[in-house]
Amino acid sequence: MRSRGRPKRRAGATVIVAFLCAGTAAPAAPAGARPEPGAGQDRVTVRTDTGLVRGIRTARHRTFRGIPYAGPPEGAYRWAAPRPVVPWRGVRDATRPGPLCPQVPSPYAQVSSEEEDCLVLNVTAPARVRERAPVLVWIHGDGSVGGGSFFDARRLADRGLVVVTVNYRLGIFGGFAHPGLKGSGTFALQDQQAALRWVRRNAGVFGGDAGNVTVAGSSYGASAITGHLTSPGARGLFHRAALSSGEGMMDMPAGAMGPGVPGYPWFVWRPAREMEEISAEMTAPLGCAAPDPARTLRCLRALPVKKILAVPYIMNAFQAFGYGNATLPELPPNALRAGRLHRVPVLSGATRDEHRTFVGMQYDAVNKPFTEKNYRQALAIAFGERAGRVRARYPLTGFPSPAIAWSAVVTDRMWARGTYAQHTALARRVPTYAYEFADRNAPMYLPLPGRFDFGAYHAGDTPYLFEEEAAQRRFTAAQRWLSDVMTDHWAAFARTGTPNGPRLPVWRPYRNADARPYTHGLATDRIAPVDYAGEHALEFWRRFP
Repeated sequence: MRSRGRPKRRAGATVIVAFLCAGTAAPAAPAGARPEPGAGQDRVTVRTDTGLVRGIRTARHRTFRGIPYAGPPEGAYRWAAPRPVVPWRGVRDATRPGPLCPQVPSPYAQVSSEEEDCLVLNVTAPARVRERAPVLVWIHGDGSVGGGSFFDARRLADRGLVVVTVNYRLGIFGGFAHPGLKGSGTFALQDQQAALRWVRRNAGVFGGDAGNVTVAGSSYGASAITGHLTSPGARGLFHRAALSSGEGMMDMPAGAMGPGVPGYPWFVWRPAREMEEISAEMTAPLGCAAPDPARTLRCLRALPVKKILAVPYIMNAFQAFGYGNATLPELPPNALRAGRLHRVPVLSGATRDEHRTFVGMQYDAVNKPFTEKNYRQALAIAFGERAGRVRARYPLTGFPSPAIAWSAVVTDRMWARGTYAQHTALARRVPTYAYEFADRNAPMYLPLPGRFDFGAYHAGDTPYLFEEEAAQRRFTAAQRWLSDVMTDHWAAFARTGTPNGPRLPVWRPYRNADARPYTHGLATDRIAPVDYAGEHALEFWRRFP
């Protein structure tokens, strides 16, 4: 008999873990939303495989918004594989963002939706394409809030790319699992693969090259891409992968995401049985439990979205992917280590101060400080009798505050160690280019309360690639330079499979003939190799159980 307490503890932990991808969820309002065509704007129409769509053309760009790539996942199709779009007659308006998938507001993204007919995507392309352009498909992060329309891709399109940003099912709608339910725990991944199949069929009508597709994402989106690298269903759907702050090979010590949050052997992967337990625990308040699993599923599918969303934390409890099924047959870290992955070049990296985001969300430097007592308690919870060794390696005298000290501990132990392991596993099989975003003055663009030194925070590199007014209006000249060069590197990678190009700093592959792993630091004064392992004390953590 399974324990009723164990799933609840896991689900409750995931509530805190919900902060995982905050930086890639969404700004306060849809970035890049355009007014109706007026001065300098015209309508432009193209024919997709399901019908005509009309977007907007300016002197530099063509944009199309809210194009459906799969049918509505509602009613009997809630928690089912994405189904084909029914072709439409006439011309579909694609000048405004489509509906967001069901979600509730969070402290960092005040957006909401109850619309299930949300499997849409957006295309930003150069105004004119002389030859087939590389395609970049962006998978946003968080997993419980956000949408593709929040990412304005004009800067990348200026480099000659056709950029596609995608909505996918979030929270319980993307991660629900149930006995006998085909695809349990993987509906978000299946949506993303359906979007990639749409790109393969339709890239050409926008000037894109269906034979040169890069799938890119940050945080939860990057973790999803780690899954796609090992998923049989993603074979042939992309030709390069770019991962920012992904957690694909990351574990979590107890208390790392807050007091009372247990440790996990893997941060974003859950076996099918555990996903079913979490689902049963979180849906219990909805009153659908029945001896017959089919009856339970029918009841849950008949409920209004609003009623499901009203259950506390029900969206946040599903920021993980189930494995042991057709979409993810095995644990992705095991597959990566064994070399069972799609052979595509990878660009992958993290930020220097990943965990400051999550400490800063929970503690205010003035009103709710993280004290020396908190630091000692956090070390004891995470490392037990070995806490003294960690405290000796990370003494409070070496940091501006206990909060920054704890952030450094978790950044190094959890984020950097996991990033290093993933780079090492990937580089054994495929060309891999590694980076560390190191701008410790990156503007915070999320509406977080209080005062905190976030440094080079989790997902702080996203506004350097996409148009994000809240951050970029505060850019210095040096940060504008870094943004331009980073965008050039990403565009070069999408074009050729290497971030190198004319007049750009040279990146070496992560794994070289001299066996030295190369990670390139992205800072406002230079882009050059850094000692990532030394910077994050990885030798200490390698010898630390």
